[in-house]
Amino acid sequence: MREFLKSTRFKVLMSFLAFLVGIMIYAVTKGGYSVSGVSFINTLTKPVRKVSNGISMRFERGLDKFRNADEYYEENQQLKSQLGEMNKKLTNYDALVAENEELKKFVSIKEEHEDYVLSVPCDVMGFVTNDPFHSFTIDKGSEDGILPNCPVVTAEGLVGITIEVSKHVSTVRTILSPDLSIAAVCSSSNADSGIIEGGVVPAEDNMTQLIHVSPSHKLKGGDLMITSGTSGMFPKDYPIGTVESIGYDSNGLSVTAKIKPCTDITRLTSVIVITDFSGKREDKE
Repeated sequence: MREFLKSTRFKVLMSFLAFLVGIMIYAVTKGGYSVSGVSFINTLTKPVRKVSNGISMRFERGLDKFRNADEYYEENQQLKSQLGEMNKKLTNYDALVAENEELKKFVSIKEEHEDYVLSVPCDVMGFVTNDPFHSFTIDKGSEDGILPNCPVVTAEGLVGITIEVSKHVSTVRTILSPDLSIAAVCSSSNADSGIIEGGVVPAEDNMTQLIHVSPSHKLKGGDLMITSGTSGMFPKDYPIGTVESIGYDSNGLSVTAKIKPCTDITRLTSVIVITDFSGKREDKE
């Protein structure tokens, strides 16, 4: 017995007991709570139990996914379907907004020109490949009342003329082309006139040109050129473009003006075709 009391094992035991007593005394003096040996052991084993619980929860979640895989798959498919429907509705909404804007332009043209017979708004299907003058196709044709040589416009200005027409598709030649000539006059003076006719050089800057200008002209930058209506092919007084600069042709003999179209031809998404107007009717009669 005397040897046990002197042994290292006894000293360790006594130290452990003293530690427990110290903990209990501290707990009583600080908060009035008793600390049992069980709670002490729980405190010591808390990190181990935390790791163990984490592993158990992850295992349980994995097992849950495995057991309910079919249910989760169905739920995922339903969510995908709902998302697809929402995206479809959003796309339809955007299309309706765009269509509404086009109809507003349609109405504005009709209000300003009651004698015009207009097509429904036509979507630009695409520009003709390798054409420097940006001719393009639209999604309306003879079934929609469109014929060759009908003026093509936007609410802002003249775009061009139809040249090839099938039942449901038409090709449009733009005012940037040298193959299209338009009699034009200055809106402010009604005196300075000429012929709008495109060219390779102006088309590089998405512009057209006014040729056969009188040497005694009074044109200046910013003047608006409009259709004169003398040819009967285009309605009278429709905006074409504004004067950007005035100079001479390559021979230096004739005055020309560079014209910026009222409508950006390269960014067209929709247009309207004038299928008839008062001047045309008179020509037919």
